[in-house]
Amino acid sequence: MQHRQEIDRHRSVVVELPLEDGDGDCATFDLEKAVCSHGLFMMAPNRWDTLSKTLERPLRLSENINDDDHEQSVLVQITQPSDSPHSLLLCVFGTDSLSTIHRRSLLGQVRRMVRLTAEENKRVKQFQEICGEAKERGFGRVFRSPTLFEDMVKCMLLCNCQWSRTLSMAEALCELQLELNCPSSAASFPDPDNQNQLKGVTSKSEHFTPRTPAGKESQEKAGAYGCSRNLLERLTEVEEIVDIGKPGVTVTPAFSVGEEVLQKSNLCQDTTEVCEVSTSAPFNPDPSDDKKLNSFNQLGNFPSPKELASLDESFLAKRCGLGYRAGRIIKLAKGIVEGSIQLKELEEACSNPSLSNYDEMAEQLREIDGFGPFTCANVLMCLGYYHVIPTDSETIRHLKQVHARTSIIQNVQRDVENIYGKYAPFQFLAYWSEVWHFYEERFGKLSEMPHSEYKLITAANMRRKRNGKCKKLKITSSEKLGL
Repeated sequence: MQHRQEIDRHRSVVVELPLEDGDGDCATFDLEKAVCSHGLFMMAPNRWDTLSKTLERPLRLSENINDDDHEQSVLVQITQPSDSPHSLLLCVFGTDSLSTIHRRSLLGQVRRMVRLTAEENKRVKQFQEICGEAKERGFGRVFRSPTLFEDMVKCMLLCNCQWSRTLSMAEALCELQLELNCPSSAASFPDPDNQNQLKGVTSKSEHFTPRTPAGKESQEKAGAYGCSRNLLERLTEVEEIVDIGKPGVTVTPAFSVGEEVLQKSNLCQDTTEVCEVSTSAPFNPDPSDDKKLNSFNQLGNFPSPKELASLDESFLAKRCGLGYRAGRIIKLAKGIVEGSIQLKELEEACSNPSLSNYDEMAEQLREIDGFGPFTCANVLMCLGYYHVIPTDSETIRHLKQVHARTSIIQNVQRDVENIYGKYAPFQFLAYWSEVWHFYEERFGKLSEMPHSEYKLITAANMRRKRNGKCKKLKITSSEKLGL
């Protein structure tokens, strides 16, 4: 299991997850489209492989935080074989067997991530019936985390910072989780490309956490990415447009900034059977990619509430670059561990999302420190409430570039309702399908973007050219971008 550093990929169990619901098979399900549909898929510990079209990440053997094996993780690789597209295969590395309880727990987490339930299948069909463009693109599911806690924390990480810092904070949290379980992990697998590889944990933390203060992140130059001269020139070919806010205010395309930044900007002016298939050879490993395996083995799971609840706030803030978020995350974790915040009950109450109980669910979330309207709307979207669009500066940018609407924070909710109201109760899905399509026109297929280039998805790279058309940025894996 994953308390050892080196994962034994020659010992594995493969478990089949049939893509069926009560009405028949889920013929339209596509793993690539289901995973690569939201910025959450880019955040650690998720690892999408662009060549094999597989998702790899650690998952916990138990979803119950009170179970002894809740803190035990296994590395799971998820694929949809081309010769058997009506099933997903989960390859669980480092073990020869899994109990029925553990298999069911892992399958439940995968179902949650890709929204693979009879109810979700039904909603995808309903949405695509009223949104032909989404059906043509194969869009209908929005990726999320294996647990509600992970979704909640990541929605907090989306607020008030650049996307590059959001990625760094998530990665640092996963590194911390590994350090808490395996204190020697930082030195176990030195990165051959890291000149500071012998300096231990502190050096590694600095590598992943932006050196600029949170309030000055927007002043970072493109050169900080370490990209090639040719790519830099292409990134700066776009014409400057009027910024959606004052200098120093960061706009985080695709993955949101949050209401607090907007308030400070000039926007405020005015039960399927489990089939064990194999217990022998590893499933689709790439033996030539040792560097990637070592890099992955240095990354832990996303921390659990128990792992975070007892940490010192200042330590967590400094170790993971979380700033003010550290206290809020610890308070959330403590509430869950102590029982004052019941995530299982909350998720069960949202098992059949409807307009009638949205306000009640939102009110419960707002009682949690750090959950304002924007964060609450994102969490509820993860829970399946698609009739409310979380609005921020990215929404305003999108309306301006795609719909020629000049919105401000006070009226943006009205504007999105005017545009997307006809898709009720799936307004968010229609909006996000359009936004995601815009990103892929700009950057190319996001499921084919190398991990090191995720940080390039910034407001500056979304701007129009002089001819009014948005230039598509072709990024190839041969252009090495430093983190």
